[in-house]
Amino acid sequence: MHVLDRRTALSIPPIWRLAFRPFFLCASLYALVAIPLWVMAWSGLLADWQPSGGWLAWHRHEMLFGFASAIVAGFLLTAVQTWTGQPGLSGTRLMLLAGLWLAARLGWLFGLAPLLLIPLDFSFLLAVTALMGRMLWVARQKRNYPIVLVLSLLAAANALLLTGLALGDDELQRRGVLAGLWLVATLMGLIGGRVIPFFTQRGLGRLNAVKPWAWLEIALLLGTGLIAALYASGVALQAQPLLAPLFLVVAGGHLLRLARWYDPGIWRVPLLWSLHLAMLWLVVATLGLALWHAGLLASFSPALHGLTMGAMSGLIVAMLARVTLGHTGRPLQLPAGMAWALVLFNLGCVARVFVYPLWPLAGLWLATIGWTLALAIYAWRYVPMLITARVDGHPG
Repeated sequence: MHVLDRRTALSIPPIWRLAFRPFFLCASLYALVAIPLWVMAWSGLLADWQPSGGWLAWHRHEMLFGFASAIVAGFLLTAVQTWTGQPGLSGTRLMLLAGLWLAARLGWLFGLAPLLLIPLDFSFLLAVTALMGRMLWVARQKRNYPIVLVLSLLAAANALLLTGLALGDDELQRRGVLAGLWLVATLMGLIGGRVIPFFTQRGLGRLNAVKPWAWLEIALLLGTGLIAALYASGVALQAQPLLAPLFLVVAGGHLLRLARWYDPGIWRVPLLWSLHLAMLWLVVATLGLALWHAGLLASFSPALHGLTMGAMSGLIVAMLARVTLGHTGRPLQLPAGMAWALVLFNLGCVARVFVYPLWPLAGLWLATIGWTLALAIYAWRYVPMLITARVDGHPG
């Protein structure tokens, strides 16, 4: 608030005042529609409609580089204002960035020619990385330079996938998306390691947040980064017994960190247990992939969806619920129904990871119902907050 010209900031329509507003709004609504659309296509109900690259290519690209990347952009381009003391992206520039994101989503969904779609889609993450890099560089915010590095690598993973799309090479697309997922897991570890202990301390009224162990933070950053590199190179696409120890160590590291953060009081506060459960899903997913590489699981799909739905999307929904309240000047108290949304979302994750391998159709539809209801409740309660001014009258 101290770095803004108040009159100028308040003259901007609320939706364009900070990046979290349009990106949380558009990404959550997109995800609300995208998963039911994918399940309908998987069920053979949309045979006459093909997005760019086909439905599978669309699904795996869009849930990461469409949905998750928009949330990452909204969160980081809002937080960087606090980190650097510079005005965040707003007004016309924010509108143009959101328009670029939306144009790429429509291009994928309605089968835009790759020659036009690829530069359009690639430009979004490139722009977000450049904006973050510039603001951090001007403020010499060296502590947050690793975030720019991860964003750059995420853009490179998208470029790898888009190259596969242009060449009709499915393996390149898989390498790009799986590397991208683990780069998002790297961001989860980096950002989550800072905010979850702090949120826990504040939410429970404890005197001090749990201090991180530097060696563990660095080891997890390097471990998840190495996994991303192994997927980008194609080494980890097939089960490799020699890789099982790496996944097992990373799972153990995340579990150790989560145990250090744990406080029984979190179960009284949905805004807290939802964050902790998302990080627990990361442990489950990494452990599942360790077992798959060791030859003890027949399929990696359940573990992969533990990462994508349970960890990545679970953390997104939990952060959406909290960050939207804080940045719109509201007390950190969930609106009616949102606690049930968090419960439904995690039950949907259980269905996708543990029910689907036994009863695929039932597991998929139960997961879809949990996902859709959770995001519908979020939209019902939070869209009005995102499109209207802060309740305390401040800019932002």
